[in-house]
Amino acid sequence: QVQLVESGGDLVQPGGSLRLSCAASGIIFSTYAMGWYRQAPGKQRELVALINSGGTTDYGDSVKGRFTISRDNAKNMVYLQMNSLKPEDTAVYYCTADWARVRVYWGQGTQVTVSS
Repeated sequence: QVQLVESGGDLVQPGGSLRLSCAASGIIFSTYAMGWYRQAPGKQRELVALINSGGTTDYGDSVKGRFTISRDNAKNMVYLQMNSLKPEDTAVYYCTADWARVRVYWGQGTQVTVSS
């Protein structure tokens, strides 16, 4: 059974930082592209960051230069370091695992709230 379990969401002040983690199980982790998406209330789900099996990364325009995605294949973990957080970063953040777009799995999400 595939499981993606996110953690690290919290309430943080504007300008602050958070690190999200996603623990994966039930997949051959090193062969999957991993990603983070987010969805704010009343808005469509959007790409935050992707990292493929080779370590190449891609980011949504709104987070470039502020967020960093990384992975640890030995631990089956993917991380999202979020710096210089803004109120518009408030959303539920979802971890994804994608194998050639044939098998795509989603976590349950973790809430990030940026507010003073």
